[in-house]
Amino acid sequence: MLSRLRKIPFSVQILLGLALGVVLGLVARSMGPVADGSPNWLASTLTEVGSIFVTLLRVIVIPLIVTAVIVSIANLKQVSNAARLAGQTLLWFAITALIAVSIGIGLGLLTRPGAHSTVDASTAQAVDTTGSWWDFLTGLVPSNIFGLQASANPDGSIGLSFNVLQLLVLSVAIGIAALKIGEPAEPFLKLTRSALAIVQKVLWWVILLAPIGTMGLIGKAVATYGWDSLGSLGVFAGSVYIGLALVLFVVYPILLRTHGLGVRNFFAGAWPAIQLAFVSRSSIGTLPVTERVTEQNLGVPRSYASFAVPLGATTKMDGCAAIYPALAAIFVAQFFHVHLSITDYLLIVVVSVIGSAATAGVTGAIVMLTLTLSTLGLPLAGVGLLLAIDPILDMGRTAVNVAGQALVPTIVAKREGLLDLERYRATSTVDTLAPAEAEAEAREPEPATV
Repeated sequence: MLSRLRKIPFSVQILLGLALGVVLGLVARSMGPVADGSPNWLASTLTEVGSIFVTLLRVIVIPLIVTAVIVSIANLKQVSNAARLAGQTLLWFAITALIAVSIGIGLGLLTRPGAHSTVDASTAQAVDTTGSWWDFLTGLVPSNIFGLQASANPDGSIGLSFNVLQLLVLSVAIGIAALKIGEPAEPFLKLTRSALAIVQKVLWWVILLAPIGTMGLIGKAVATYGWDSLGSLGVFAGSVYIGLALVLFVVYPILLRTHGLGVRNFFAGAWPAIQLAFVSRSSIGTLPVTERVTEQNLGVPRSYASFAVPLGATTKMDGCAAIYPALAAIFVAQFFHVHLSITDYLLIVVVSVIGSAATAGVTGAIVMLTLTLSTLGLPLAGVGLLLAIDPILDMGRTAVNVAGQALVPTIVAKREGLLDLERYRATSTVDTLAPAEAEAEAREPEPATV
């Protein structure tokens, strides 16, 4: 039985998990809650299955970020004009974010989601997780070597969390220091590469649970929200997905064509990562797959991809940090009858282009949204209006995020003459999610020259 299952393409397994999750979610919703109002056994089971999968992805985030970023910085020594490559990468991150946020603003003005919503105003309540420019800037300064933060839970216990931005800053600093030290740092870098290989291997085991995790996540969403919440925010949800589709299937293909790259080749190569991002809702959790398809399918040199993709997984968020906050801010303003001026729309653009790192590659985009709302002076309680359908929207947002994280290194590599065009144009691509291919090996970086 297990051997037969392994022969099924992994992408098909995920689709089967998605379909089964919808069916089970509808069944759980039809069963209704138990006598005391709590979820029935099927809804609870789906919730726990999805929660365990996301928790496993989050557990591996800390060692993955630290080792991946340090190794990626160290790999830049194999690339000539590394500073130029880094600058080009950040520039194209900003260009694509600017286009995405412009589409979000345009759709918000055209569809007026806040004026066409039937959501209950009583659901507008403050959220626990918020973001502000001051918090964002001070958050860049590490408070401890692990980037850990402690907070008191309602039951009196102390909960620990980690700040991805602080981990990123620490890892970049360590990577640069290792480059500056040179030969004495080689044992440390060798150990870090080995640790990265081990972490990626463990993450691959988690990724292989994606079909089951997909079933739980989708099942929970269907069982919890059904069509009621989605219907009351239908115009907003539709606008978000239209914006995501425009970026993914119009803007990105135009950029590819402009650089002489085949659109079909890109999507065939990047699809395993895009698909996993859709179900996992985590750019960081998808990072090994994104890096793998960028190198093996799209032809970006490992020495550059190992730098650009991890950087993109923490800062490149066209879905979560551009389209969504723009539309959400316009929705909140329209719902509360707050007039937005031209200056306000320009602020939305600035926040989306500069502050996208606030999303930090984890599931959800509440921090980025509250950062946008606070910058515009809009009521943060408006975030509560959108929480009911956030998981549904987050799947599409993350898929676009990851597509952009593979797109930019491909474009920059093509512009700099680094792209392996023969590999990019190959008719067959590596099935990166196939269990037989799921080997995370820490190979020595290949040299790249400009």
